[in-house]
Amino acid sequence: MKTYIIAEIGINHNGDLETAKKLIDIAALSGCDAVKFQKRNPDVCVPEHQKGVMRETPWGTMTYLDYKHKVEFEQEDYDEIDIYCHIKGIEWSASPWDLDSLKFIMQYDIPWIKIPSAMLTNDELLRESARTGKKIIFSVGMSTIEEIDHAVEILREEEAEFAMLHCNSTYPSPLEELNLKCIQTLKERYDCEVGYSGHEFRLGTTVASVYLGATILERHITLDRTMWGSDHLASVEPQGLIKLVKGVRELEMALGDGNKVVTEGEKPIRKKLRGV
Repeated sequence: MKTYIIAEIGINHNGDLETAKKLIDIAALSGCDAVKFQKRNPDVCVPEHQKGVMRETPWGTMTYLDYKHKVEFEQEDYDEIDIYCHIKGIEWSASPWDLDSLKFIMQYDIPWIKIPSAMLTNDELLRESARTGKKIIFSVGMSTIEEIDHAVEILREEEAEFAMLHCNSTYPSPLEELNLKCIQTLKERYDCEVGYSGHEFRLGTTVASVYLGATILERHITLDRTMWGSDHLASVEPQGLIKLVKGVRELEMALGDGNKVVTEGEKPIRKKLRGV
């Protein structure tokens, strides 16, 4: 089975459409299957006590609410993203952080809806997303088993097709906290498709998740990890993304079906060394 690889652009475009297009280019060139953005209505998502907090940004000092509006793509931007991804032959979707944003992204022919770890306990958002009829992919970072049980119960009540991504929500994630074996635990407990959303510095650990049964991978991508913004440090740069996708495809090729046979390549060697 081919692993479905999502390049998470998120808000690493820093509100610049040309940067977003460069990231789409990189994802398509690397062989990723999709790119993903994040969609918010800042007036709804930003807590009241945070809205007026002043923040230093590349655009000067502004309130946190103004900053969140500054980096948010709107209708015109997503119209262009939709066209650009079609041209580049790559799928796209977005994580809605509120009901307004869910309604917004449903204007487009997206293949699935991604629920971020932060929103896993938002029952209303989860239920309304399930009712769209789209496949639901959700991450389970910073979640207890009981919280995951509850989310799965909602999705099954709505008869939604879904997949969950094992995840550690530290940015970047320490290797000793990745707990990749949990991929197998989740597959056994929920009998569903399980993937991996990684925020670690390493690439090999994400490739290894495929060996443990992950069929969907998600990694944040960036043009440069030193860029301003909260997610860049835990993201993969262009060369790293190329290596990551190549590593996954090589592992898929090498895994085989588990049956012990004499391969075509071995047959002449067998005849030479054993005479049979």
